[in-house]
Amino acid sequence: MKTTRVFDALVQALQALPTIGPKTAMRLASHVLQHDRPAAQVLANSLLDALNSLHNCCRCNSFTESIDEYPVCTTCADSERDVTLLCVVDSIADQYAIEQSLGYKGLYFVLMGRLSPLDGMGVANIALRKLLARASQPQVKEVILANRFSADGEATAYIIAKHIKPLGKTVTRLSKGVPIGIELEYVDLPTLAHALRTRR
Repeated sequence: MKTTRVFDALVQALQALPTIGPKTAMRLASHVLQHDRPAAQVLANSLLDALNSLHNCCRCNSFTESIDEYPVCTTCADSERDVTLLCVVDSIADQYAIEQSLGYKGLYFVLMGRLSPLDGMGVANIALRKLLARASQPQVKEVILANRFSADGEATAYIIAKHIKPLGKTVTRLSKGVPIGIELEYVDLPTLAHALRTRR
């Protein structure tokens, strides 16, 4: 199928999003142009607004709309947060998930990625230096590593722990085990084995 240069550029741009391959990108581009142009306009305006308005928080590396000289996000500015706890996550999506659990009231540091040699993501790509500066502040007592439970996530957590332990901080890792309410027969074997090894 022969398409226009502009349509091809849109498909290519959509493929830059995670989990979007060529076929899905083609379907999305076709849908918004053929069936929902108003939604496409809203999406385009929202993207431009976000690009122009959002900046990295100078403390946690998340996003903030603040335009002060030292922009701080609403989470870091919340005086009711426990400043002794610093939870390290890979992405804003991970931070959002922890917030939705309502079980954590400390502060965060968002790496905006994780180590992944196959994808060309090294130490320079995960804001490690900025994290170490944040973790070295005297009010921080414990650094919680909430990186994903994948090979890349485990490698990221290992490197971070290796750099933070000399700072004299307690370093902990999220537990992993059997989800609440699931039948054991449906739990994958590595998770079940780990849950048995770390039983308490």
